[in-house]
Amino acid sequence: MVVNGRPMKRMKRRVTVDLHDFLTFPSAGEGISVELEGPFRSNVRSFLSKHARMPSMFTPALFPHLMTWQIAFRIGESNGQDATIQPVVALDVVEEDVTASRSIYCDHCRVVGWSAHPVCWKRYHFIIRADSCSVDGYHRPCTQCGALLHSLDLRCKSCKYQITSDDLEDWLYMQLADTTHLLHGVVHVNGYGHLLRINGREGGSKFLSGCHIMDFWDRLCKMLRVRKMSVMDVSKKYGLEYRLFHAITSDSPWYGDWGYEFGAGSFGHTADTYRQAVKTLSNMPLASLLTYDRKPWTRLQDVVAFYMSLSEHRLATFRDLFQFIMARLHSIHKAGVNSSKNPEQQPAAPWEKDDIERVEQAMVKILRAVGESRWVPWRALRRAACGAGPPELLDYCLNGIGGKSFDGRVVHTRCNPQTEAIEYSVKYGNAAADGSDSVPDNGNAAADGSDSVPDDGNAANASDSVPDAKLQSLNYITEDHLQRDLKFLYDALLNPETMLCYRPQVTRERALNSAVKLLDCKQFVKNYESDFIKIPSTSVMRIWCRVVFDNQPKDYIAAPPELLVLPVSATVEDLKNEAKKAFRETYIVFKRLEVEQLLDYGDVGDSTHVMLLVGFEGSVRLRGRCFVNHALNRFRMERGTEKWTVDCTCGASDDDGERMLTCDSCGVWQHTRCSGIPDSQVVPSKFVCVRCRNLPKSKATGTSKRLKCQTDDARAVDNEMIVWTPSSFGR
Repeated sequence: MVVNGRPMKRMKRRVTVDLHDFLTFPSAGEGISVELEGPFRSNVRSFLSKHARMPSMFTPALFPHLMTWQIAFRIGESNGQDATIQPVVALDVVEEDVTASRSIYCDHCRVVGWSAHPVCWKRYHFIIRADSCSVDGYHRPCTQCGALLHSLDLRCKSCKYQITSDDLEDWLYMQLADTTHLLHGVVHVNGYGHLLRINGREGGSKFLSGCHIMDFWDRLCKMLRVRKMSVMDVSKKYGLEYRLFHAITSDSPWYGDWGYEFGAGSFGHTADTYRQAVKTLSNMPLASLLTYDRKPWTRLQDVVAFYMSLSEHRLATFRDLFQFIMARLHSIHKAGVNSSKNPEQQPAAPWEKDDIERVEQAMVKILRAVGESRWVPWRALRRAACGAGPPELLDYCLNGIGGKSFDGRVVHTRCNPQTEAIEYSVKYGNAAADGSDSVPDNGNAAADGSDSVPDDGNAANASDSVPDAKLQSLNYITEDHLQRDLKFLYDALLNPETMLCYRPQVTRERALNSAVKLLDCKQFVKNYESDFIKIPSTSVMRIWCRVVFDNQPKDYIAAPPELLVLPVSATVEDLKNEAKKAFRETYIVFKRLEVEQLLDYGDVGDSTHVMLLVGFEGSVRLRGRCFVNHALNRFRMERGTEKWTVDCTCGASDDDGERMLTCDSCGVWQHTRCSGIPDSQVVPSKFVCVRCRNLPKSKATGTSKRLKCQTDDARAVDNEMIVWTPSSFGR
């Protein structure tokens, strides 16, 4: 990291009025996005030089391969408050030199489908640390005794241990692997990146929600002209696998609210497979769960029927049910946030007043007959009063009878913690306005539930069926109760490992298969390149340039094209020089690239103006030649120099991040799960795949020898000094 010769000021004393607002940066009025019209490789340098400062921690000579900048932001508008106490958050940007890094290859690129990209020179880590004092300087533990040290301390005050450069470097790499950061995104200099971590209030943030951090990250990526951003969604909320639950309620993962779409599926799943699984599981009918025979109802049937009775609209599918519960959670959370209660006029009841009073009197009569010391479950009370009116009227009265007084007796309600059912009783006394008979509201367990779950359109539509008046009357349904029911229904209907058995069996099998597929799909990608074409300009040309080589093999995968921003007066020679510079600055293996010819435009001279050929926007191909020695061979692809063959029965043909094993006979890799080995079971020391077991012994041995011969030939090519005809550049 770099120093500027002075100790970093403590941010507690810094006036925040001159800082950008984290919640709006970069805003349209600041004009920052307009200044950054080039590709990411140039935009990130301009951005850091203008907005970042270098904290005083390490000298350039100590760790030149880890350069760090810091940008401080205030959180929200000052609104006249003391600027010295306004919350401040720091964004650390670490520029990692890949050639000197402990980890050359990118595992995230390999599993998302970018393993064939050449290795870039640099990676930029964007980090917001979990500790709120990061703007006051870094703190690290002593290697010897664990005492907390300030960044400038080179000797531990507790044990007098002298901090070495190796200790500092170890701590730096630990920061890049820390899982407690509020934000950690890494972007290769070619503009492809990975969102590694988002932690909102549930993850330890004091001031920022998950939505706040995602909004900031999305705006930052757009401003810096990131090309594609991937994320591995393994998030959890309410104890649920959230990528599965959110897909059921909203047709997409939580990250889909910011434009992330299916990127790569494990076990051979495709985008069509993902969409079909979402559709199938979301539209599973609730009616198949409810049987009207003489058998006692299960807890699952009780819970489903209870929420169906609460809703003023018909709940027909799994999606309807979970959307309704989420809408209730949001409404209760908002009601808790808004402490000042100004209830609006309740909507008119859909039934005549006399009909409502008749049914309520019938229910009270039943409760009085049972006795004040006994509680009656809502389903039993509904069944006993079935002769007083139609089912819809019964549900309406059950929802609103709690807390009402009849001849000096008050109807009390509670949630039975053993059965999770709502129960009723009638007693002498005053109504419990706060629902004192109900289970205490432990809503603090998910007090920020709405922060990491944005109110998307589906939730908003579902909330229409939950009027405020109804929520006020149902004070016995607490946030804790809803969360318990949500977890129970998720485990019973969505979770493949705990899914209950119900009839018809075919319906359950369809639900089970769809849920497994959704859990297998973890990689999601947002494509920002479509935003590039929305930048109008008549002063520069924006040209996508791709370099090709002679005699390309069939399996050769070219590097992604690079964006060139040229003046309108640029010639073909300028184009070739800028393309050579761009690819050399981006990819290590192109260190000695030479661009020879512009393709697809005939025999044009170097003095020809590019504007006449391409216009303000377009794409071109250039023929190149590259000298690569043995030292640069390992930087050809992000997948590394290893050569493997994936051919699994599920259809997977490349590494997807799931556990695999190789056949000891043919050397082909396949998933352990597809080979009948559960994830909980240890991989056997010796394994022969089904195909080899079914082959005669002589044929299986011959196959193994042929594969070994191919591997030896490939290894021999790797050790040669070559001129890049891409037969040696491909896999």
